[in-house]
Amino acid sequence: MTEFGGWKELRRGLLIGRFQPFHIGHLKAIEQAASENDEVIIGIGSAQYSYTIDNPFTAGERIEMIRIGLRSAGHDLSSFIPVPIFDIGEHHLWMSRVKATVPRFDVLYTNNPFVKILAEAAGVKVREPVLVEREHLSGTKIRALMISGGDWRRYVQPEVAAYLDEIGAEERLRTIAVQLNTSERQVRGGQAVG
Repeated sequence: MTEFGGWKELRRGLLIGRFQPFHIGHLKAIEQAASENDEVIIGIGSAQYSYTIDNPFTAGERIEMIRIGLRSAGHDLSSFIPVPIFDIGEHHLWMSRVKATVPRFDVLYTNNPFVKILAEAAGVKVREPVLVEREHLSGTKIRALMISGGDWRRYVQPEVAAYLDEIGAEERLRTIAVQLNTSERQVRGGQAVG
């Protein structure tokens, strides 16, 4: 903390993720950032995307999952600031857009090598959070388990799983996967895709 004229500026970390869905690995990364900062800004990456195989959940649903997960783990939500972050299509401008969108921060937490390059090019301090069970705790793998009817629940907190059930996550993903497979078959078969 830095003191300015009677008030203290808090040390803030920014952790950006897609959280598709929010899983235990995400929770551990946020907890690491929280242990090293007074507040954590949680950037909801690719916020404009939803209802696709890679980004099935809306930014609002992802914020709900994160808040449910943090509260269930006993965290005071006042130390966490969720902010939607949009992809802009011009990589060299993205970090300046992030800086203009989120509150001031001291360090960016990411394991994404591309985000790291963009951040460092913009003079942002980067720290890599410790990855927990990365071979299992991957949004891609969890979504695949949801589609196939596999045991995805062991990778998310029970409260987050209940929320995912409430919004019909498994059925949504299966419907998206069927639509995607149908479109791919139409393209391979020479049919127009509409």
